[in-house]
Amino acid sequence: MIEFQGKVLVIGGGISGITAAIEAAETGVGVYLVEKNPYLGGRVAQLTKYFPKLCPPTCGLELNFRRMRENKGVEILTQTEVLKVEGSKGNFKVTLKRMPRFVNDNCTLCGECFNVCPVEKDNEFNFNMNKSKAIYSPFEFANPPYAIIDPNVCLGEKCSKCIDVCKYNAIDLKMKEEIIDVTVDSIIVTTGWQPYDAGKIDNLKFGIVPNVITNMMMERLASPSGPTGGKILRPSDGKPVKNVAFVQCAGSRDENHLPYCSYICCMASLKQCTYLLDQDPEVKATIYYIDIRTPGRYEQFYWNVKENPNITFVKGKVANIEADPSGDVWVEAEDILAGSKNKERFDMVVLATGMQPTTADWNLPFNAKKTPDGFIEPESLPDGIYLAGSAVMPFDVIRSLHSATGSVLKALQSISGRGN
Repeated sequence: MIEFQGKVLVIGGGISGITAAIEAAETGVGVYLVEKNPYLGGRVAQLTKYFPKLCPPTCGLELNFRRMRENKGVEILTQTEVLKVEGSKGNFKVTLKRMPRFVNDNCTLCGECFNVCPVEKDNEFNFNMNKSKAIYSPFEFANPPYAIIDPNVCLGEKCSKCIDVCKYNAIDLKMKEEIIDVTVDSIIVTTGWQPYDAGKIDNLKFGIVPNVITNMMMERLASPSGPTGGKILRPSDGKPVKNVAFVQCAGSRDENHLPYCSYICCMASLKQCTYLLDQDPEVKATIYYIDIRTPGRYEQFYWNVKENPNITFVKGKVANIEADPSGDVWVEAEDILAGSKNKERFDMVVLATGMQPTTADWNLPFNAKKTPDGFIEPESLPDGIYLAGSAVMPFDVIRSLHSATGSVLKALQSISGRGN
């Protein structure tokens, strides 16, 4: 039996990065898991449920967090970015920048500091649909399980109310950023994806018409830990929705935006129809689509949803969206199968925005090329650096897990001298 030794750097703490870190560490390899956010979990942490089992994210993430707690081989570095990668396979020298959290590991998340903090800010985790305090926890099962202070809005020592009320000496406003140098044998890049900016799609009026939201905002609305406690209410007035439109390929398959299919958007809208019907069996939903794409095993899920008489499918592109004075939303779209152009009124519209790689906005710290769409070209990577998850192409969770496992095998082969 080969006993693997060495170090691996995993860049990105979403579901792919967590999986890669754990599986590498459980072979005996030391792992640095680097994440730029103050928490692990990535986009999966923001979902209400995810495929294939429609589990809540607490299901898989909590299991993996426990595996990491039990394995001392993973060093977690949140709020950390990779500045530079030098060297080669077997001897990569990596420079990291870690931003201060201003809260140490004495924190018990008792919440006393949240209660006295006088400053509110937009809650980015909930896509700015509610507020959080300047000192906050990103979400209820966040890992690391400590509060964090946003230095952009915190009043600092002018206030210090959080310090006064903390019984555990957990708050340190004098923390500074750190530059950390590590040496690793191999690197796995799992930088994930971000929702395409729907504000760039002029005819869909996101950010202009109040009750037009994105599919990721819908995930947070439906989540028990979300801004409405899991009740799907439209943002403008908190009204329960009775008639909702879903607009597919919002930014995807469009030469002016993302020219590729984002793979899982159709499934996301079908899933979100079930969120609506679980809350109110009388809710009506209309899905405007170019093609419904449900790869592999997901086809049966599509047929199950399609059989519900409250869900209507309209094949055609949405031409325009307008606001009604009542807060309702008008959707003007073609119906290719009926040969007509229709205008329908809805309580709310959900845009199935595409998946854009985070690497599109990332200045790579190592020598590699990107595709025109911003994904990293695997063939251009130096030996010893591997990709997983949506750094490769748009993936769902299960394909992300498979790719993470594959990247770990390549990294271990590289360390043992049996691979490139």
